[in-house]
Amino acid sequence: MSKRKVLVVFGTRPEAVKMAPVCLALKARADRFETVICDTGQHREMTGHILSRFNIVPDVPMNIMRPNQTLFHVTSAVLQAFEEVMNQHQPDVVLVQGDTTSAMAAALSAFYVKCAVGHVEAGLRTHAKYSPFPEEMNRKLISQMGDFHFTPTSLATANLVAEGVSRDKIWETGNTVVDALEYMLPQLRRAGSDDSLKSLVPALAEREMVLITCHRRESFGDDLRKICQAIRQLAAAHPEFAFVYPVHLNPNVQSTVKDELSSLRNVHLIGPQPYDAFLTLMDRSKLILTDSGGIQEEAYSMRKPILILRKHTERMEAVNAGYAWLVGCEPERIVGQAEQVLADLGRKMNFFTQPNPFGDGKASERIVDALEQSLKTL
Repeated sequence: MSKRKVLVVFGTRPEAVKMAPVCLALKARADRFETVICDTGQHREMTGHILSRFNIVPDVPMNIMRPNQTLFHVTSAVLQAFEEVMNQHQPDVVLVQGDTTSAMAAALSAFYVKCAVGHVEAGLRTHAKYSPFPEEMNRKLISQMGDFHFTPTSLATANLVAEGVSRDKIWETGNTVVDALEYMLPQLRRAGSDDSLKSLVPALAEREMVLITCHRRESFGDDLRKICQAIRQLAAAHPEFAFVYPVHLNPNVQSTVKDELSSLRNVHLIGPQPYDAFLTLMDRSKLILTDSGGIQEEAYSMRKPILILRKHTERMEAVNAGYAWLVGCEPERIVGQAEQVLADLGRKMNFFTQPNPFGDGKASERIVDALEQSLKTL
């Protein structure tokens, strides 16, 4: 087979994490693939450190990020920039990940020039149009344009089949986030990075930690305020814990969180952390409260119970495995479930002995294997 050109696209921190091992797997087969890596810059400040950890340098660095950017800006900026990218590089396939606006716009750009689209982490669904927003619609649109669908779980595969995607266009690979964790965690644990956390949050020298992340658009406003109220109640009831919250840079998040939580002594509001530092925070935590999708997957590999601060999740595998609880945004439900978990941290949770539903660390190799076989026919 002559070399095939793969244009790998990402723009946000989670995409960079999940695409980094795919980039490495493609580059390991340089005799069969020409790999062009594009970073749209949707989360410009958050991707660089991740890429450096994996020794990846984008071939096409964009700079679309704007302060308090809107979905209209991200979509139009990626589309306009990609006309030149597609004309210049003329890839055989554009490989996108997940459900971001960068991924959707890049897939649409590929469709406009009749280029094949490969979708990593395909098939996730909440079946609720605006939850998460805009991700649920983004990933459904990508599925309509996709030619190669790389699903992380059997549930994701079933979702695509139910929507009419041909089974011979679906490869169930596992989730590449597990590949990234297996690459990074041993390095971090050998480095003894816990000491750096204690300098970041001195209270961690003597207290256990509850880790919090909350930043999704659908939570802006009243829902985020209610989540903060629940954190206030938990912090007041548990002075023995340090509640550590890396606060997203979005002004809608910053203003609400600081208004509600900045006065509490055992709530520590810190800036967004580099990927390795955030993994160390997860590794150190006893309980995680999050509205993130990727953290639901990472938590299993790190054996961490989590409360999902959303009304819907596309990762029911986490809930079904018994280590995650979908608690929504109401303070009473968040506090009640958190109290149960904190009171029972010593028990041996059943997921410790079960296979990880999100994969075995070999997803990237399976994706590249599938591309190699499939692109022979293009």
